[in-house]
Formats: sequence, structure tokens, C-alpha cells
Amino acid sequence: MKTSHILSVVMSTLVLSASSLAQAQTTKPPLESARMAAFMDRDAFLSMHRWDEMTGMWVVKSDIEMPKGIKSRSEVMAMTEVFLSKNRWDESGSQWVPIAGAPRDMGKLTREQVRMDTARFLMSHYFDESSGEWLMKLRPTN
Repeated sequence: MKTSHILSVVMSTLVLSASSLAQAQTTKPPLESARMAAFMDRDAFLSMHRWDEMTGMWVVKSDIEMPKGIKSRSEVMAMTEVFLSKNRWDESGSQWVPIAGAPRDMGKLTREQVRMDTARFLMSHYFDESSGEWLMKLRPTN
């Protein structure tokens, strides 16, 4: 009877020591390296941008050059306007349809029309930084 208690104590001690060794071998460098990368990204961002109180947005500092191949915000917005002037949203087909003939003058549309077309465009497209173009999002097939 006493041997069974001693055996159970020895076995439980072995199990506990094995589990503590397994727990001691877990490392945290991936978390620390991710944290350091986040700090470096933040520092890089703050060195290139400043907060503009008038617009309520982060803007690139005036002495910083844009990286090669990156389009400015105004260029991206101009690309959007060109697309919207050459296409219209078809409600029945839920898709963009090219406009036959001359492109429409965006200045003659009401604010509500421009707002709706822009919202539809942003729901159906995304800007790809690597190619510098607006690409259509894949539509789910039901």
C-alpha cells in the first residue's frame, strides 16, 4: 500500500517537472521583435508626417520627398474622377457601364450624384500601391 503512494508521488513529480521544462522553453522574441518593428514604423511615420490642425489629417512634411513610384493623393483622386467621368453605375446590373460618346462633365453633377458615384466606386474598387492603379474588387458569387 505504501509503495503505491510513493509511486504516485514520484510519477506526479516527474509529470510536473516535465511540464515546467516545456513551459520554460517557450520564448517571446517574436512578440518583442514585432513590438520593436511597430515602434520603428511609428518613428519612421512621425519623421515624415505632421498633424495638420486645419484639415484634421496627417500630411507629409514639406521637406520630405515622396518615394519613387508612389502617387500623390491628388493624382489618385484625379484618376477616380477620370473613371467616374467615363463610366456610370447601372442599378439594374449592379455594375459600372462605360458611357457612350463624350465623357460627362463632373462639374455639372449635383453633390449628391458625385457622392453616390464616389461611394459606389470605393465599394467596387481598391487602389493597388504596387501597380499604382485602381483595381476592381472581386465580387462574391452566390
